[in-house]
Amino acid sequence: MEKSKIGRRFEGKVAIVTASTQGIGFSIARRLGLEGASVVISSRRQGNVDEAVEKLKEEGIEVFGLVCHVSNAQQRKNLIEQTVQKYGKIDVVVSNAAANPSVDPILKMQESSLDKLWEINVKTSILLLQDASPHLSKGSSIVFISSISAFQPPASLAMYGVTKTALLGLTKALATELAPHTRVNCVAPGFVPTHFASYITNNKTMRKSLEEQTSLKRLGTTEDMAAATAFLASDDASYITGETIVVAGGASSRL
Repeated sequence: MEKSKIGRRFEGKVAIVTASTQGIGFSIARRLGLEGASVVISSRRQGNVDEAVEKLKEEGIEVFGLVCHVSNAQQRKNLIEQTVQKYGKIDVVVSNAAANPSVDPILKMQESSLDKLWEINVKTSILLLQDASPHLSKGSSIVFISSISAFQPPASLAMYGVTKTALLGLTKALATELAPHTRVNCVAPGFVPTHFASYITNNKTMRKSLEEQTSLKRLGTTEDMAAATAFLASDDASYITGETIVVAGGASSRL
């Protein structure tokens, strides 16, 4: 979205976005920053962090970048501690980190792949929030990034889809646990052409098929996902908690 069309719903707010140096995570951080938030971005590699910080600063965004592999306990704690040390509070946490180490059927998947899927896609989201929760301000917001595959796990992404289904339940459970001072919601993106999904979206035949499955006849953009995330994180959604918004152009398997 053009900068001139973006509001300033996050003035004075501090937002952490995990896995945010490219793709959907980067677009979310950019959107929150353009709306006035001080954004804390992170990923596994320092070079990626430095490059993303530079891009955001060029747009006038207040940004702080840290290396954080979400499965590393010390790096998670450091992400929270450094954020609080620099900005004094946390208003928004967007849990975006995900992995898909295998396309094997569930019953043929190696235990190491099962462990990684559970750890990165579900467990680390919980552990990060355990560290962050003492610092969440009143009226704060958490947004999990799930996937349309949470509702109907496709054969090639079956276990990945199951972990994303778990995030829907986690959203419900934490919305109750953290009420009334913190809202917890979820965005379930459809297929978006990113590096993470390149093996699907770079295949012209598969891409065309995916586009045809949507009512809007196109794949989503990272900006589409950022807009929905920003809405849920903002005070515009102040009476919404425990909910999942599917952002998939009408390609949904639920009523």
